[in-house]
Amino acid sequence: MASNQSSDAASAVNRFGLGARPGEIERMHAPREALAAQLKQSGPMPTPFNGLPGSSDMLRLQMQYLLQRREFKQSRKDQSVGAPAEGVKQRDPQLRQIRSELKQALTADDGARWAVAATTDSGFVERIVRFWSNHFAVSVDKKQALPFASVMERDVIREHAFGNFRDLLVAVESHPAMLVYLDNVRSIGPDSQFASRRANNRRKVNAAGGMPRNSGLNENLAREIMELHTLGVDDAYTQADVVEFARAITGWSMPRNNADGVDGWFVFRPQIHQPGARKVLGKTYAEGGVEQGRAIMADLAINPGTAKHLAFKLARHFVADQPPPSLVQRMAKRYLDSGGNLTALYTAMIGSDEAWSPNARKFRTPEDFLIASVRATSVPADGKGLKLSMMQTGMGQPPFGSRSPAGFPDIANAWIGPDPILKRIQAANLIAARTPRGSDPNAIASAALGVHLRASTAQAVDRADSPQQATAVLLASPDFQWRI
Repeated sequence: MASNQSSDAASAVNRFGLGARPGEIERMHAPREALAAQLKQSGPMPTPFNGLPGSSDMLRLQMQYLLQRREFKQSRKDQSVGAPAEGVKQRDPQLRQIRSELKQALTADDGARWAVAATTDSGFVERIVRFWSNHFAVSVDKKQALPFASVMERDVIREHAFGNFRDLLVAVESHPAMLVYLDNVRSIGPDSQFASRRANNRRKVNAAGGMPRNSGLNENLAREIMELHTLGVDDAYTQADVVEFARAITGWSMPRNNADGVDGWFVFRPQIHQPGARKVLGKTYAEGGVEQGRAIMADLAINPGTAKHLAFKLARHFVADQPPPSLVQRMAKRYLDSGGNLTALYTAMIGSDEAWSPNARKFRTPEDFLIASVRATSVPADGKGLKLSMMQTGMGQPPFGSRSPAGFPDIANAWIGPDPILKRIQAANLIAARTPRGSDPNAIASAALGVHLRASTAQAVDRADSPQQATAVLLASPDFQWRI
């Protein structure tokens, strides 16, 4: 029994959490109860995030930047036709200043995320937050989404990840990060007031020999909500359902100028909303402006297909690449029985014996590996030494850079290979070089892996030529690559 308890303690910290800090496994006396307790204490914002710009602040900065850039371009155009250059000289520093503020805000947020990951005592909570960030992936490869991806995690995902999935879903899909990333800000109802006015103008242009521009409905957000965020790719929805849903969320947008105001970060634009009732998955939704889209999302949130999809993805992330079907079914049932309560879903997972099976294990992604490494070695993650985000990018997992709305893959085969392993060894050496002086590599190994430290790995650490090499051997070992 003691052996099982020790194994569960190591799993609670490493597989369900972010990796063991010194003494953390030893303090984990009742693993299942300890994880459940973390869920009850998930409310307060971690201290490193205090004072950082929020979503509205980032939106205001971006609006200022776009306005200043537009004025700067106009000034250059005016200069080219003989206007004084003084206006250009005045605006260029202002443009650089706003760009600098945006960069500083993003850098501060990145540093805070690493600081929280490296020091938190609530690793299970933090892993859940990061799971949902990847589930609702926004890639900063699309530059318009760059100011909003990380702040969406902080303002929206952290707030709603332990409540009802309906609230999380609606909040994410109405955030500027998602609205910009999946082009809903450009989606126009074909029969909206705006489209009708533009059609009349185009007819006048065509009569004069001009050519109309293609524009209108954009299905990206609706499709990804159904395919990735709720029902899953295999569920029985049709292209007609996607189109109808896309029409229902036309008008979902964000402030674009001072006239819109920036008290919040969501704006509904009725003039581009497609009027009329919508039929999605066999149910008709009456016209209701912004509430029409919210009603559809509320039903998607409690659809059995969504329950199965979310349960499978969570079990795959926390338990195994191919989680036991019995576990997925139990989690999905608890989710539906609770009306979409996410804490009930997590509780069903950690309360199931399958989740604690000796066969349960997950290969650490680059982000997982780096977080677990600095936690195990007590290396500072303050950005003043190791450039952890740069290291993570070099290892193939740039922060908020999945390049796909599907997010980064969550299975071992995506991260195992000669080149990725070589980069882990290089990272292990860099981190080991910054381990505090006087650290005992044998103690680090035991504290990091607990009963999952194999004798062969302990022996290799013990035989290393120096403490630094011993720490690097541990971090590069097969034992450390797995969340067991």
